[in-house]
Amino acid sequence: MPETPDLEAYFRRIGYAGPRTATFDTLAALHRLHPQAIAFENLDALLRRPIVLGMAAFERKMLAGGRGGWCFEQNLLLGGVLEALGFRVTGYAARVLWGVSDGITRARTHMLLGVECGGGELYIADVGFGGLTLTGPLRLMADIEQSTPHETFRLAATGRDGFVLEVLLRGAWKPIYSFDRQPQVLADYQMSNWYLCNFPESPFLQNLMAARVTPDRRYALLNNRLTTYHRCGESEQITLTSPGDLREVLEGVLQIVLPEDPGLEAVLERFSTDKLR
Repeated sequence: MPETPDLEAYFRRIGYAGPRTATFDTLAALHRLHPQAIAFENLDALLRRPIVLGMAAFERKMLAGGRGGWCFEQNLLLGGVLEALGFRVTGYAARVLWGVSDGITRARTHMLLGVECGGGELYIADVGFGGLTLTGPLRLMADIEQSTPHETFRLAATGRDGFVLEVLLRGAWKPIYSFDRQPQVLADYQMSNWYLCNFPESPFLQNLMAARVTPDRRYALLNNRLTTYHRCGESEQITLTSPGDLREVLEGVLQIVLPEDPGLEAVLERFSTDKLR
């Protein structure tokens, strides 16, 4: 993980005032609060601003700046916090399956964490998967249903120490991503981070994405469609028809402090019409 973060600034940002011990309860509380306070968003990629994977950059952007980030930023920040609290943390890499057509294999461009709590229990933590970001850690054990504050998940074993993370939606299990326990280092994430920022077919260059959770719902923005998913299973979707509508949702519903960038208005204009890719 990167260098040690400013714990006081992190705890203020997510509203955490609990114990600072390497226990499951601490892990669960941080995992619940983090995605409520720090939204997933890909504005920097769309603005062609460099996304630096370092703790000083995370603190400027997500802690002091009121911004969100994507998986590498979110999970490297959380991983640094957990290590500072005494957890043993390992970075993993995953292939995204959610929304991917049959027959297509994506590169391993998603980051998640393996976290060892006191007593040796191993969990996965992931606060950077957009509209289906976990809101609680999952025990790294195959084929058991595990509840989080929002949905029920399971890890399906795939051999060679591999797993597929699945979510239960409307009575059916849906795959989210596949991963194994091969440790990753910062250089691995820097490579994937650069790829997603520069590969012309990167979905993060083709779409505006942002998401945040609250205790009873999820908000997910894809281009100009805002979907609200309630814990009771109901959902509704609205279409935003102007740059002003997008700005209002990003700043209000998703609670993102938008960057002062001369290209921002062009990005909001680009995605104020329905152009899913």
